[in-house]
Amino acid sequence: MVYFFESDVVQPPVTLFMGADERENDDLIKWGWPEDVWFHVDKFSSAHVYIRLRPGETIDDIPSAVLEDAAQLVKANSIEGNKVNDVDIVYTMWTNLRKTQGMEVGQVGFHKDKEVKKIHVTKRINAIINRLNKTKKSASPNLRQEREKRDRNEREDKKRLLKELKEKEKAEELKRQEEAEIRSYSSLFKESKMTANTETGYDSDDFM
Repeated sequence: MVYFFESDVVQPPVTLFMGADERENDDLIKWGWPEDVWFHVDKFSSAHVYIRLRPGETIDDIPSAVLEDAAQLVKANSIEGNKVNDVDIVYTMWTNLRKTQGMEVGQVGFHKDKEVKKIHVTKRINAIINRLNKTKKSASPNLRQEREKRDRNEREDKKRLLKELKEKEKAEELKRQEEAEIRSYSSLFKESKMTANTETGYDSDDFM
């Protein structure tokens, strides 16, 4: 089960999603998308909250209001973190998550610590949590199937772009060849108009 929330502090709204339990969190870690940004309460057990970036966006493009929504949501879904003030929320790209054998269910590490960002939350803001909870929906998506479909579409897009690039290069090469031929014909035409004195038909000996 995956829970979905709409952060409407920006338009169009941004969808936040999280696993219903630790095993679902592991599935999200395993079958996440490269476009996903992961959120977790630092030093406390908590839910795993995600935002999926739109094409062309980076982690630095996430609006501050959306970051605050994600931070409040992940804090509210931490048994220990929800009880205390002044907690840090860590977030990073899904591609930076590291899951190895021997780790407990729901546990995750990082490939590069320097790519992990932090947000400080002083306290829970009930107005934000209430707003998000009003949009809460649940579903049981096939995460593996969706990831494989995403990868397949990406491969097809790359093939299409490569084909378009090759066709463009071929058209440009053909244009260069045609222009070269035109220049060649133009040069030949100019040379054919040039004649030497011996080709005029007049010879000084004819007058003798």
